[in-house]
Amino acid sequence: MNAAIARFSKNSYERTGLRDIAADVGVDVAYVHRCFGSKERLFSEALRASAHVAQHLDVPKDRLAGSLANIVLSGRARRHQALDIFIHSVSSAEAQPILRRFVLDQVIDPLSERIEGPSTTRAALVAALLVGTAIFRHVLRIKPMLETEGGELEELIASAIQGTIATTDGEAMPGELESACQ
Repeated sequence: MNAAIARFSKNSYERTGLRDIAADVGVDVAYVHRCFGSKERLFSEALRASAHVAQHLDVPKDRLAGSLANIVLSGRARRHQALDIFIHSVSSAEAQPILRRFVLDQVIDPLSERIEGPSTTRAALVAALLVGTAIFRHVLRIKPMLETEGGELEELIASAIQGTIATTDGEAMPGELESACQ
């Protein structure tokens, strides 16, 4: 899995071969096929394993916005591999259905279930905010977006997320805004 994550985070879906991944770990490509079934499934599993989405959603509701804001600001390198995989393959016609399914199944649907409502539209908007912020920060390196975690930027992102996931009558759930970034 680590070899697949490394390859997919450095090369596009089309430029990453199962033979290369197998060679990186010194196994026969047939073993990779036996373990994962296909390149599509291995790509999907590499995305899931590198994103760690569930750990950011498995927090008390009053900490959800802060946890999600921290995703793009954390300095932990493994988290950025999922973004690299996404960026390297987002223009691939073969990878787009896999990426779309990953975003829906692993991000939008679980987040929607955590939102009062639930709302896939609000969950999708939060996902877009996080991906856009991550691209500005880690790819384009836009200076105002380079602030370290725990500062004003994290508070602004958490506030935007909280405003998006707040109940449909426009009122936040008790204590959410105050504790979003704690």
